Amino acid sequence: MRIFVLGAGAAGGLLAQLLARQGHTVWCGDRDPERARRFLGPKLSCQRVNARNLWGIVQAGRSCHLLVNAAPAAFNHTVLRAALRLRAHYLDMATHLGRYPFKAEQLRFHRKFLAKRRVALINTGVAPGLTNLLVARSAEQLDTVEDVRIRLFESTESRDPVSTWSAETAFDEATSRPRVYRQRRFRLARRFGEPEWFRFPPPIGQVRVMLAAQDEVGTLPHFIPMRDMDVKIGGNEIDRLHRWYRQGKLRPSAGLVSKRFPQTPTPRQVARLIRRGILRNGRFALAVVVRGRKAGEPLERRWACAFPSLYQIRRQGSYATPIAYATAHTAALFIKHLPRDSRGVHPPEALPAEARRAILADVKKKGFELTGRVKRLERPEDEDEF
Repeated sequence: MRIFVLGAGAAGGLLAQLLARQGHTVWCGDRDPERARRFLGPKLSCQRVNARNLWGIVQAGRSCHLLVNAAPAAFNHTVLRAALRLRAHYLDMATHLGRYPFKAEQLRFHRKFLAKRRVALINTGVAPGLTNLLVARSAEQLDTVEDVRIRLFESTESRDPVSTWSAETAFDEATSRPRVYRQRRFRLARRFGEPEWFRFPPPIGQVRVMLAAQDEVGTLPHFIPMRDMDVKIGGNEIDRLHRWYRQGKLRPSAGLVSKRFPQTPTPRQVARLIRRGILRNGRFALAVVVRGRKAGEPLERRWACAFPSLYQIRRQGSYATPIAYATAHTAALFIKHLPRDSRGVHPPEALPAEARRAILADVKKKGFELTGRVKRLERPEDEDEF
């Protein structure tokens, strides 16, 4: 398959390499091709493309079968339109939720992709992405879904702030109000609100988590009937953001401050930070808890997934951050199982069941520690024990 990757940063650059290793013909576009080549290496080509410029994207991606949007989600509308012009399939890893805070903006293109007889997969990273698949898998095994809780853990052992993801994306999430779904209604919650303690699998253990602006709420309640849903994050990354928020340093009007949200380090810069002792390690993990009923019996299905730490990734000969590493590898699995016979715009939970199960099976083969268990809720008071 001929694949054009727009945005060759930490995740997009690694994803392009993975796709090339799978035998696809891959080329890239980025607003800063010189910097992008530091993520891509010498074997992949990259040209200057502005994600705001529709015709620039169309010209750079001409003849591609699949357009991968790894640029900031703020450009989703433009890149989706470019895919339609190219008559190409489309894939991205995030939603912006700007003008439409409670529904992924990409879904508005569903009829246009149906008309072009092309498929667009959206939110195909880890969170969102893998989290959506786990919720859908749980919903398959229940008659009704009542409560969905997604919990993420992000920790970076570093002396100074280090962007493990796009600085623009991190700033947008840090300054946006979390979306929650309560009593079958969407609403905006207070930033860093509703703190609670949540236990992740070892070696992480019990962590304080709080509400964060994540994309899953923009699709899951629209495709899976449920009563409540929220997403919370724990770890020293969210703790640092919470501290800045209390100090009044996270105002959207103030704009992105490079000291707090530096550019994502290139692999060579990551190696240098490690040698100097500035960056020591990093971890990323997720958990999904779905409560519902099966044959009238209240059940809880719990999933957890731990990804390779920064130290483990280094031992593999790579210098990607844990989040970028997990996102790129998961997106590559979505492309491997791309349902090219499907039509329209689909989030992960709306994929055919066979494709969803195949992706989850391959996640385990990647060495990601994915585990699941079922718990029977005997008493009504158990519903609130977290």
